[in-house]
Amino acid sequence: MDSYLLGVDIGTQGVKCSLFDLCGVSHGSSFIPSNLIQPEPGITEEDAAFQVESVCLAIADCIKESSVDSLGILGLAIDGQMAGIIGVGEDGRAITPYDSWLDTRCAPYIKQMEKTAGREILQKTGNPPSFNHGPKKLWWQYERPEIYKKIHKFVQPGGYAAMRLCGLSGDQAFIDNTYLHFSGFADNQESSWDEHLVSLFGIEGDKLPKIVRSTDIVGEMTSEMARKCGLPNPIPVAAGCGDTAASFLSCGAVKPGICVDVAGTASVFAATTDRFCADIETRVLGCGASVIEGLWHPYAYIKGGGMNLEWYVREILGRDPDDPDRFKGLSGDLSYISDSNPLFIPHMAGRVSPSQPSLRGTFAGLEWKHDNIALFMAIMESVALEYGIYRQSLLDMLPDLILREMRITGGGDTDLVWKQMKAGVLQIPVTSISKNQGAPLGSAIIAGCAVGVFDDPAVAVEAWIETGNSVECPEDFWDYFSSRTDDYKHLLKVMNSFYEGKG
Repeated sequence: MDSYLLGVDIGTQGVKCSLFDLCGVSHGSSFIPSNLIQPEPGITEEDAAFQVESVCLAIADCIKESSVDSLGILGLAIDGQMAGIIGVGEDGRAITPYDSWLDTRCAPYIKQMEKTAGREILQKTGNPPSFNHGPKKLWWQYERPEIYKKIHKFVQPGGYAAMRLCGLSGDQAFIDNTYLHFSGFADNQESSWDEHLVSLFGIEGDKLPKIVRSTDIVGEMTSEMARKCGLPNPIPVAAGCGDTAASFLSCGAVKPGICVDVAGTASVFAATTDRFCADIETRVLGCGASVIEGLWHPYAYIKGGGMNLEWYVREILGRDPDDPDRFKGLSGDLSYISDSNPLFIPHMAGRVSPSQPSLRGTFAGLEWKHDNIALFMAIMESVALEYGIYRQSLLDMLPDLILREMRITGGGDTDLVWKQMKAGVLQIPVTSISKNQGAPLGSAIIAGCAVGVFDDPAVAVEAWIETGNSVECPEDFWDYFSSRTDDYKHLLKVMNSFYEGKG
């Protein structure tokens, strides 16, 4: 009987499940849309129980579509959104909704953490306070004290889904170390909670879950959950990891110098290094642990980078968001490049890297000659220019690091000129992944390591992942993009001062 591994991704847009054989060939996938709850500006939540139900339905649909013998499924791992939190009770069930990474209510507590111990938090976790775990926990502590008292542990969506599949109690709650840079209270290099930071902010240490490795088995599915997932027998469940960490793994970022572009809802740039590095000087880059022990991912991201393209075609052009041809005729080629092109700031809901929460989206330099193509390309170019800032911060911090290529995953992989822009700004090739399966493939590799199919995730990556076409930008354009990056940096500074002044 053939053997298989399941990988599940709890993303912002929904839950995706894929089934792979032991050679990395996909035998089926499924997708269940999410149900974001946004009753008013600043609030973004999801029903944690709905997320778990979606995981079960996605697994069942995937198995049904695959038509494989489900007795051969060896294990499962779940990755998920990284910067949000769920509060669970002693019974391991959710007390709070999922407080999403898109939710901005904790902004005052970002400032509090920054003022009290911002530098220490950055040095220890690898990430400054932002819309992530630390400020969110403080928000629940001070804004919802009665609910906070009932919270036994704080977890993330991937961990919570694994807990429910295995029937774990609150005492068995866990967090994988790839999330620790978002924690606000951890010593990331030691994979431990930092007693000084925990005490400084008055967070009860017993509300923090145990820290595990992504390939640790956290339990076995209950018989009831196995039936809901369409499985004849319970299977082992690995701890899993954060969704971006799984995406980095699925791109083969297992050696220093390999960069990754997650061109999805958020636009994420990451490098791979063999050392932990806290960006004390520019505060642009965070630094998260890789699934591969001993490797790290300095990274930064645009909150909603990919969403800006959807916003433009939906709200400005009035096109049907479900139309597969909604972007048709909007992307030009490098012949459209000109110093007179408009610039766009993509931070529609505030800048994350570095934290500039007051900043908002802006078109600058508009002329009557600019058409839909010029505006659309300015939105694409803004992501590339932002990546140029990330690159410079990285090389200032690690001048001996050689960036070899950037591997791309997500919907942005389909646009040639967008990849050329990024290649021109970063001055490295942008490489596609053949038959890219995204984060679920990374999770399936983790599941394989957890159940003993692979000794090391890097071994599976070498066997499973094949790179495709590489896109380069002619060197004739490098000076242009360097100049545009300088102009973009100046515009960011001016507009951030403007929006901060309004506050």
